[in-house]
Amino acid sequence: MSEEINHNRRRFFGAAAVTIAAAQLGIAGAANAQAGSGKAPMLPGIKPGTNTSFGPLKQVDAGVLNVGYAEAGPVDGPVVILLHGWPYDIYSYVDVAPLLASAGYRVIVPYLRGYGTTHFLSGDTARNGQQSVVAVDILALMDALKIEKAVLGGYDWGARTVNIMAALWPERCKAMVSVSGYLIGSQEGNRKPLPPKAELAWWYQFYFATERGEAGYAENRHDFAKLIWQLASPKWQFDDATFDRSAAAFDNPDHVAIVIHNYRWRLSLAQGEPKYDDLEKQLAKGPTISVPTITLEGDANGAPHPDPAAYAKKFTGPYEHRLIKDGIGHNLPQEAPQAFAQAILDIAGI
Repeated sequence: MSEEINHNRRRFFGAAAVTIAAAQLGIAGAANAQAGSGKAPMLPGIKPGTNTSFGPLKQVDAGVLNVGYAEAGPVDGPVVILLHGWPYDIYSYVDVAPLLASAGYRVIVPYLRGYGTTHFLSGDTARNGQQSVVAVDILALMDALKIEKAVLGGYDWGARTVNIMAALWPERCKAMVSVSGYLIGSQEGNRKPLPPKAELAWWYQFYFATERGEAGYAENRHDFAKLIWQLASPKWQFDDATFDRSAAAFDNPDHVAIVIHNYRWRLSLAQGEPKYDDLEKQLAKGPTISVPTITLEGDANGAPHPDPAAYAKKFTGPYEHRLIKDGIGHNLPQEAPQAFAQAILDIAGI
């Protein structure tokens, strides 16, 4: 996998990455010695799709949810939490997790609300998809698992969520890897019209604003998701088995309600919950992020995404941007697992 580092950004690694034999990655003692030492091991290459399972999932009550999550690596290792986007699921990290586990990290990959085995503890809880609530969910998960601080990584909804956590609760975030950079938004900002070509890229957001769109997504959610995968990653040749493993997560009974509310809330067509108003006010100001960060972008991302130059100044701490080449699209962790995992190791060592 070729990789281009944007040298116009602040650089902080120097010679931090050292090459070690691939066999050494499997030695827990050596791996744990590397974690947090400032010298990240260079991970071996891995063919995307090498792994197809996480093994048995775990469940834990956390906040208003019972959260389903995959876990890999030593229980006493430094923690990495990886968050998926829409319309994807935890399998975006099926190749990333074992790479990080082999390097001594405890890796937690939860299903977001409305996906997979994550479910609400009460039928009376609002099926809310506004941006701040997903971050609150992950904080509750960390509390339930007694995780004080973690390295956070994500893309799409997951990137927005780790951005929010790093901005509002930096004491819980050791470092961050964010695909497509800074994605914190606001309802006010989303009221501003975009150029026609940019509006076209958000076609599904307008579809979801209608009752026909909600019904259409409920009836055709698997085909809809496959279309988004194809548009967002036009050069990713995923097979049916890969898609079907993730598509099962969309059968969650709350999935449609969460997705529809998320996109309607963005356009101010649905209200959020008042108890999150203060958080949304803070986010609407576009807070900067001070924790060490690497942002990533695929060179063939077909989904709407900002230019790296537009968000570079949002990161006030150690920061670097990397462009991942060779036709990598929106689902970067699954399409380029070695590059994503390496970014986690590099930033975790700061």
